[in-house]
Amino acid sequence: MAAVLLPAIVLLGSSVQWLTGMGFALVAVPALVLLLGPSDGVVLANCAAGAICVVGLAGGWRQVRPAAMVPLCAAAACTVPAGTWLTRQLPEPELLLVMGGLVTAAVLLVMRGVRVAALRGTRGAVAAGALGGFMNSAAGVGGPPISLYAVNAGWTVREFVPNAMFYGVIVNAFSVASNGLPELSAAQWASVVTAMAVGGVIGRGLAGRIPETRARQLVLSLALVGGVTAVGKGLWGL
Repeated sequence: MAAVLLPAIVLLGSSVQWLTGMGFALVAVPALVLLLGPSDGVVLANCAAGAICVVGLAGGWRQVRPAAMVPLCAAAACTVPAGTWLTRQLPEPELLLVMGGLVTAAVLLVMRGVRVAALRGTRGAVAAGALGGFMNSAAGVGGPPISLYAVNAGWTVREFVPNAMFYGVIVNAFSVASNGLPELSAAQWASVVTAMAVGGVIGRGLAGRIPETRARQLVLSLALVGGVTAVGKGLWGL
């Protein structure tokens, strides 16, 4: 069953990432955690999301704002080890609760487009970057704090995407370095890479055919279901 579900999850996550410019971790992490366990599920999400961001950044690196990204990335580098430490201290049911809770809370905040005065300027960048780094290494979902920072900074979608990709490359590299690689077989790695490539083709093919608002709502709805499911399994295991 895992041989079928693993590439299916990655394919879905990759498709929605290329379709909407967001969503791989939000959609894939809860399912990967339930399938592979908290540790391998999060690190695999870090690896896949980082690789997707590298490919996505290739065509948009000129739009990256270095001055804005330095405090975001520096703060993330400081908090990634804390997220790794937390995941190594908690038993699996509690980890599922933490991860599912973080995903659920992040989705709800992004859905509401919360505006917070503290997430503006350099201090806001440091706060968003620090929270994103912690969440990325602990639960595989470091993007929502950056999305909220962008909303409060008044970034357009065109400005947000390449900068979010750049942040994704950096924070996922730090997270993989801190957490290590997932324990997958050669066949599993091959299926993951293939699923990422196929998902990219599907997502790009659907882009422009599905209204962006509807696609984002679908992504967030799937992520919310996954987060709530992870919380439920964590509560069941206590």
